[in-house]
Amino acid sequence: MSLVLDAGALVALERNDRTLWRRVDDAHLEGSPPLTHGGIVAQVWRGGSGRQARLAMALLGTLVVPLDNDLGRRAGVLLARTGLVDAVDAALVALCHPGDQIVTSDPADMDALVDAAQLDVDVIPV
Repeated sequence: MSLVLDAGALVALERNDRTLWRRVDDAHLEGSPPLTHGGIVAQVWRGGSGRQARLAMALLGTLVVPLDNDLGRRAGVLLARTGLVDAVDAALVALCHPGDQIVTSDPADMDALVDAAQLDVDVIPV
């Protein structure tokens, strides 16, 4: 099981959401660091300069997967199935495996994408 983080989850970590930090810590204790992709990082990273210290710390312990051709194509298929347009969110769902947990600030779209992917994935609002 992986904890999969969308942009809203990373923003929550940056804002020091203690409940989410506990989830991240638990994931590390279970030997499965949180997961995201480079497109998600692009949505939240603004260069650091000290003001994004918590986000930088969260990213150090997060497996950031490249948004490559294969992931992009899988995301595109999910967008075609749902009629949604957010390729970054679709790519996040395309990373998931059964039993994963997606932490998101957009549970409605994530639920639609998870349904389209026919995955048994928990969507956790942040």
